[in-house]
Amino acid sequence: EVQLVESGGGLVQAGDSLRLHCTGSGFTFDDYAIGWFRQAPGKELEGISCISGYNGGKTYHSDSVKGRFTISVDNAKNTVYLQMNNLRPEDTAVYYCAADFGEETCPTYAYDSTSYGHWGQGTQVTVAS
Repeated sequence: EVQLVESGGGLVQAGDSLRLHCTGSGFTFDDYAIGWFRQAPGKELEGISCISGYNGGKTYHSDSVKGRFTISVDNAKNTVYLQMNNLRPEDTAVYYCAADFGEETCPTYAYDSTSYGHWGQGTQVTVAS
């Protein structure tokens, strides 16, 4: 059974950093696409980053987080990270990681939540101004 567990969220001040973890089980990270999504109160789910094992771990970030957030993977730990720097109040959201095993998912459908078949439970990030 494929499972994803996020951790690392919390309450921080604007300008602070956090690193989210997404640990997977029931699959190997060799053939995968992992995406990070977030959902702010009253807003739709937003795709922000993905990494694909099919293209050597190449990473992609949406314009809203580019330059501040970085996705990375530790295959030995079956864990994908989202390093978030210079956090802003508008980054406040529940953050989810998602996995899919389609070769086209990342980057072709990187920010399309319907392309991912497996999801974690989410972790809350709150950025105070």
